[in-house]
Amino acid sequence: MLEGILLGLSTAFSIKNLLMVVGGCLIGTFIGMLPGLGPMSIIAIMIPVAITIGDPSAALILLAGVYYGAIFGGSTSSILINAPGVASTVASSFDGYPLARQGKAGKALTVAAISSFAGGSIGAVLLMIFAPALASVALLFHSAEYFALMVVGLSAIAAFAGTGQVSKAMMMTVLGLMLATVGEAALFQAPRFTGGIMDLQSGFSFVTLAMAMFALPEAIFLVLDPKRSKTGDGGSGEIRDLRITREEGRQIAPVIARQSVQGFLIGVLPGAGATIASFLGYAVERNIASEEDKKQFGKGSIKGLAAPETANNAACTGSFVPLLTLGIPGSGTTAILLGALIALNVTPGPRLMVDEPSVFWSVIISMYLGNLVLLMLNLPLIPYIAKILSVPRNFLIPFILFFTLMGAYIGQNNATELLILVGLGVFATVLRMADFPLPPLLIGFILGAMLEDNFARSMQLYDGPAFIWERPMTAGLLVLALVLVLLPTLRARRAKAKAARQGVADGS
Repeated sequence: MLEGILLGLSTAFSIKNLLMVVGGCLIGTFIGMLPGLGPMSIIAIMIPVAITIGDPSAALILLAGVYYGAIFGGSTSSILINAPGVASTVASSFDGYPLARQGKAGKALTVAAISSFAGGSIGAVLLMIFAPALASVALLFHSAEYFALMVVGLSAIAAFAGTGQVSKAMMMTVLGLMLATVGEAALFQAPRFTGGIMDLQSGFSFVTLAMAMFALPEAIFLVLDPKRSKTGDGGSGEIRDLRITREEGRQIAPVIARQSVQGFLIGVLPGAGATIASFLGYAVERNIASEEDKKQFGKGSIKGLAAPETANNAACTGSFVPLLTLGIPGSGTTAILLGALIALNVTPGPRLMVDEPSVFWSVIISMYLGNLVLLMLNLPLIPYIAKILSVPRNFLIPFILFFTLMGAYIGQNNATELLILVGLGVFATVLRMADFPLPPLLIGFILGAMLEDNFARSMQLYDGPAFIWERPMTAGLLVLALVLVLLPTLRARRAKAKAARQGVADGS
């Protein structure tokens, strides 16, 4: 491994590859800030450019830089205008946008930048050390384990519900699962619940749904409530609190440590990806937080912002484990990267480290360099990026609407998507007025398709539900899901009993 690292260092630090790292990070950051485009679109566009480079190491370094640059930069629009740039930064808006509205946009962007850097860097180190071993672990996960993993994700739904809103959160989750059934299932090539609309045969677009749940209602609320556009400092647009205090650093340090490892491990699993890692990271941190800290989640908690930002960048790095060592794409983006590797005559798999060591190790080393470049690029620009909040409301509303509509249209390239966006956006606005939490709906939608596909595949393979008790790992994950469901109820009962005892003691 030491020889491989030295070879990777010599390859990654060449002038050509350093330029590829910087160029990929710049392009990815800019694209990540624009709602709707995302890394998949830009990587697909840049594959011909990468092929013309000729050198597989340089080409993959460029494409990898675009990938984690987009994840790094995607938090900007989530924090500033509540319009997630990429799917994996949706969870960043839960606390990032409330911080921006409190006049702490600079602090929110700083927390996001540092958390992203830490998650990506720790992920790169873990990738360097454990890639071969983790590849064999990933092979242990079959459809039964993925089904159980999705159940674990759904069981953490209470983390996205406010006080007394667990029942509403569950209703939104069921609605999200219902929306996920629209279109053709992976195992049954027949349209379902499409109402005869051809454009719905592939189901609802995640980008459209994310925009409809967050960005469009925000624009509508800005119109209905002019005061909403003002920040916590009275709407002056002055950017304050760019630095993180020592106390805040102590608060987010353990969050970053935990979510770097958890996010990386989730990224290693083929099919999981940065989006699921960000949601699970947020859910875990809220569930283990103290009662006082838990009340701040969803209202501007720096822990609630640091958790998904760390997890999604660590997962982005972890997704290269199955891609490079097994030739299995862990997400849609890495599937495109797999196609680019094949086009460059590089065969990913167990022999890549032996046959093409310069490609394998240079990409891993470049990931750490890329995260360093991203931090150096983004931190100095934070005061200028955050000034978008000082834009008058009359200009901000069209800005949000333009990127929302363009993001939905570019994602599917048809006008029907705009009608779906507006319809779902109005529906989401009504739900927000009725105080229904929207994140659970999005989580149910994301996990719904994978839950159904893996459950159906497991039922076919085992001719019934026998896979639940015949596979110990599946049973263990389902037990964990049950614990996560029961834990909030047990905590509530314990708190109620404690309050009752305290009341009796005070009365006596």
